[in-house]
Amino acid sequence: MEIAELGEFGLIRHLTEAIEIKNPETEKGVGDDCAVLHYPSERKLLVTTDLLMEGVHFDLQYVPLKHLGYKSAQVNLSDVYAMNGRPRQMTVSLALSKRFTVEDLSAFYEGLRLACEGHSCDIVGGDTTSSLTGLAISITCIGDVDPSKVVYRNGAKDTDLICVTGDLGAAYMGLQLLEREKSVYNAQVNEALRQGQKPESLPPFQPDFSGREYLLERQLKPEARRDIIEALAKADIVPTSMMDISDGLSSELMHICSQSHTGCRIYEDRIPIDYQTAVMAEELNMNVTTCALNGGEDYELLFTVPLTLHDRISAVPGVKVIGHITKPELGLQLVCRDGTEMKLKAQGWNPLKEHQ
Repeated sequence: MEIAELGEFGLIRHLTEAIEIKNPETEKGVGDDCAVLHYPSERKLLVTTDLLMEGVHFDLQYVPLKHLGYKSAQVNLSDVYAMNGRPRQMTVSLALSKRFTVEDLSAFYEGLRLACEGHSCDIVGGDTTSSLTGLAISITCIGDVDPSKVVYRNGAKDTDLICVTGDLGAAYMGLQLLEREKSVYNAQVNEALRQGQKPESLPPFQPDFSGREYLLERQLKPEARRDIIEALAKADIVPTSMMDISDGLSSELMHICSQSHTGCRIYEDRIPIDYQTAVMAEELNMNVTTCALNGGEDYELLFTVPLTLHDRISAVPGVKVIGHITKPELGLQLVCRDGTEMKLKAQGWNPLKEHQ
């Protein structure tokens, strides 16, 4: 069905009629000029926004719209967790070209709703408009946090432990895998055109993803680390600084050290890397540590805790201590497996760079 058949308001009703409000702070969601939220005065509000552009942040040649909706929500949910908060409400705005159908948008919203339901976050509004250049997605997430437990990037102190969750580099390897198979497919299409064949006459393309399913999941279906925030609260641990790893470990460490006026030292052999990530990096002749440091899109948490909490933080499942904070004059250093030291550089994702 063409979107024009429903119109803007009909489309909004179609996409949002199944949404159920879960948070008591949401007094009024979709349906009026504004959502109405009511928060107790003793809580701090958290607000984050992300803009995702087709051709820059995602490629619809290999990203299913349901997965795109899911990932678009997780990107924002992760930001709220990075402040030690809890997501409560979300608004979603879309700019659409004419090639999208109602069914396409239903698939996108199905993924979006799945993500929000899994994190008890209410979709409370947004906007839709037309686009001449493809699909644009703007999502704003609202959360809350106890004022005594909000965590910023600028609180790291000398001797604090540097911790990360999960493993790093898998999402980047998943992207490389998808791009490789896209190139193979496009080469087949171009060869068919050169020979005067129609691309639709070719047999169905079967990408080679065997044994790499984890990498695909990390790229297409990331999960914001609500479980870690809950585990830290249960262990009565409030990090001194924290942020999520969206642009690469090196870049995020530089943000924390810059804003905290410190240096850092991390150890190559302590950086958590999944086996599939290492195998894929070797297959592509890439340095796996470089991928883990600079790949981005892991949406894991990077945080610091006082040295005195070493035993407690080591007991939290899914958390790995990879180094420690130092005095600023010592710089930002990576201690390699052979004991040599290298200066960390921010080589991760730069959204304003023309060619990545």
